[in-house]
Amino acid sequence: MSESIKDGTILLSRILLMILFLIFGWMKLTNFGATVTAMEGYGTPMPYLAAVIAVVVEFIFGIFIVLGAFTRPIAIIYALYVLGTAFIGHPFWRMSGAEMIGNEINFFKNISIIAGLLLLAVTGAGRYSLDYKWFKR
Repeated sequence: MSESIKDGTILLSRILLMILFLIFGWMKLTNFGATVTAMEGYGTPMPYLAAVIAVVVEFIFGIFIVLGAFTRPIAIIYALYVLGTAFIGHPFWRMSGAEMIGNEINFFKNISIIAGLLLLAVTGAGRYSLDYKWFKR
């Protein structure tokens, strides 16, 4: 695979990996009160702080990943965040019926997203990124 195709694929992957988070991070930001209420509903400790963290990670860090800025460390932080949200937001093992099935699917989707983030942490952002421009890596 040529370097150009490889780097273009990494760019496309960064964008596709973050679409979900950018959309929902923006929704959390613009409906912040509802985000705090949702965190309370999940039983999240310190729901206001958790909502702030969710907005920062999903929206702000999502923009960083798309731009390829500080990609490796942010991808690792993101992977830990997604793991936490999998266990807090999708505890399918405590459920039954349709609720269990939907949450099991979302739990394992989170695991797949973690795989993509870890791969991004290993590969880096590629040539079409701010990391490449700033650090030549």
